[in-house]
Amino acid sequence: MGVCRYVYNLFIGINRNNYCSGTQSYMSGYDFSKWLNNDYRKNNPEKLWIWEVSSKAVKKSIMNADTAYRNYFKGKAGFPNFKRRNGRPVSMYLPRNNVGDLKTERHKVKFPTLGWVRLKEYGYVPQKAKALSVTITKRAGRYFASFLFETNTEIPVNVTQSESIGIDLGVKSFAVISDGRNYPNVNKSERARKLIRRLKREQRKFSRKIHKLKQRKEATASKKCKRSNLDKQRLKVQRAYMRLSNKRHDYINKTVHEIVSAWPEYITIEDLNVSGMLKNRHLSRAITECEFSYFRALLERKCCEYGIQLRIADRFYASSKTCSFCGNIKKDLKLSDRVYECAECGLVIDRDYNAAINLRSCMKYSTAGISVAGRTV
Repeated sequence: MGVCRYVYNLFIGINRNNYCSGTQSYMSGYDFSKWLNNDYRKNNPEKLWIWEVSSKAVKKSIMNADTAYRNYFKGKAGFPNFKRRNGRPVSMYLPRNNVGDLKTERHKVKFPTLGWVRLKEYGYVPQKAKALSVTITKRAGRYFASFLFETNTEIPVNVTQSESIGIDLGVKSFAVISDGRNYPNVNKSERARKLIRRLKREQRKFSRKIHKLKQRKEATASKKCKRSNLDKQRLKVQRAYMRLSNKRHDYINKTVHEIVSAWPEYITIEDLNVSGMLKNRHLSRAITECEFSYFRALLERKCCEYGIQLRIADRFYASSKTCSFCGNIKKDLKLSDRVYECAECGLVIDRDYNAAINLRSCMKYSTAGISVAGRTV
């Protein structure tokens, strides 16, 4: 992983210098790979440890950096940054080139170049399936392996589908379904609050240690200060954040599974402008903790697997301001009004439940999904 990070940063640094100086053109990933194996290897004999690891992992790291630059040129992302040793997780890609490269057993896995590696958790890696590739990442001091298997397993299509549903996402209640189900916000649970308080404590300790380290550097006028305690505290912060993130993702996964397992005819959600919602400084933190983007991405994938049509309502569809009984639009509805009261028909209903019913009957929508196993969503 250190080699992959070094090659990634080397590619970013060379193209950044070319981009800022304007003297040379952009060096693509393929050109950089040729330059690395020929010129760089010849002129830097002390860097031969780059070629001691899997060549496919290094090649994948180069192409990831090339993709980051191309996304910047297309306007899809910002300017690529360097990867730090203790920053964002660095992945290592290992494909199956030969028959004996990737072998899986109940308690261990054989990786290319690395050999046999023992697994901490048993029963998650299928033994009879054919492994095509694996991506290893390090997060909070732990290593995770994500496999790509080739199997013939297909999800059976349920012929007897239930009624269609609409889902309204919010901060007070995470998801309100048009059939009456209400999924509360997991961040308001006692377990999540304990994890948030623990994360805050570890972050304060980490901040104090950084401040003390800077004071020691200024006092001794030397940069050779011990950082072992700082690294230990950084790992505690990462583990606390990982526990909180796993708690939220587990809740979202179970929620999506329960919704999709009912086999509705179609599911309608609203196209939320999350970037615009984050501009509200009073609700930006609560909206970020809900992770609506993760919920939508997971729902799209599950609907694609189960063969359920997922409808994305128009962003400007007034689902909360429209009466679900008579269709009257209440233009003066405020965000603080949690109960919808219709002035025309006298309907009194919960605001989120009323929006979920309107989303179910919305006719201005776009479909989302991918064709899987002959089923078009």
